[in-house]
Amino acid sequence: MKFSVFIATSLDGYIARKNGDIDWLMEAGNPDDPEDYGYAKFISTIDCIVMGRNTYEKVLSFPEWPYEKQVIVLSKTLKDIPETIQSRVELFNASIDELITRLTKSNHSRIYVDGGNTIQSFLEKGYITDLTLTRIPILLGDGLSLFGALTKDIRLRHVVTNSFPSGFVQSTYEI
Repeated sequence: MKFSVFIATSLDGYIARKNGDIDWLMEAGNPDDPEDYGYAKFISTIDCIVMGRNTYEKVLSFPEWPYEKQVIVLSKTLKDIPETIQSRVELFNASIDELITRLTKSNHSRIYVDGGNTIQSFLEKGYITDLTLTRIPILLGDGLSLFGALTKDIRLRHVVTNSFPSGFVQSTYEI
């Protein structure tokens, strides 16, 4: 089973402002250019999405729920899911190792891991198999770091890098 990350960061490595705002990301690129930077192709290859509470709450603030795939939200505090998405979203409050066991039994082949803390936790446990990082040409100077402090080096193997007319640079790595 593969655990994949597909995420955008500012050039200085932040996924959001300190308060969780992603206004800079929503305004990035050219509004007249429908480029999705490979997202549709990526999402077509995954079986399930695992995200943390903060990411889930951010996605809930969007005008529409963007995912057709099953979403598992890691949270020890959330109790309810809006009725409109209950068939696609599930809360999970056990350990990551227990989730991995359950996903393995479900015959999933590729899981999309999203959200800073969740990505960090999966990386720390050695579960992430590949990362696709899209760097947006903006410097925030401060915010929520994608990787945070690591307890050990994590070696990556570069697969490919693409640049786009918008100035976005996307690199894929295997771990």
